[in-house]
Amino acid sequence: MPAQPSHNPPQPGSAALRADARENRDRILRAAREAYALHGIDVPISAIARRAGVGVATLYRRFPTRASLITEAFAEQLAECAGVLDEALEDPDPWRAFCSVFTKVSAMQAADRGFTHAFLARFPDDASYAGERDRAEEGLALLVRRAKEAGALRPDFDVSDVVLALLANNGVANGAQAESAAASRRLVGYLLESFRARPDVKQLPPPARLEVDRLGGAG
Repeated sequence: MPAQPSHNPPQPGSAALRADARENRDRILRAAREAYALHGIDVPISAIARRAGVGVATLYRRFPTRASLITEAFAEQLAECAGVLDEALEDPDPWRAFCSVFTKVSAMQAADRGFTHAFLARFPDDASYAGERDRAEEGLALLVRRAKEAGALRPDFDVSDVVLALLANNGVANGAQAESAAASRRLVGYLLESFRARPDVKQLPPPARLEVDRLGGAG
């Protein structure tokens, strides 16, 4: 008698259930990204569930906390932002590196109202997300220091001025998409010119001790 297979046959419908779960997850993430881009990260969970066409209970089965939904929804953009920083840190020109990061992050902010809030918010229960955030802060501080040491960035520039600039950009990014993108590019151009070191630069008032978390409540 031939040997019988030792494995258990697949249960009827199990593959369909897995596919359905994946589809629900994808719909929730797509709905969350759309809602966050339009309204920021304070959108109610119930509104995201409605947009996705699922129940709130289904959403919470996939994403048990609000933070887990936000961090997963912005995972790709977080990776993109980390890539922007890594590329800039390899640039031998400190001023070009600083300008590149500031320009690209500002453009991402203008394109998606939720991005900056999500990236700069603190989610202590997500060690990976917090680690990426801390790494970004360290990279940004290094870019600022290098640009100042090269004599390209004005000597009284403070890392907290990046937060100040992003707060300003957040304001112009709240309009209609086409107008806000153009306004953001114009603002960024003005700001970068004001950041540049010059012999006749006038001393500014002391920096506001802004923390990056301040952006989590902006908008």
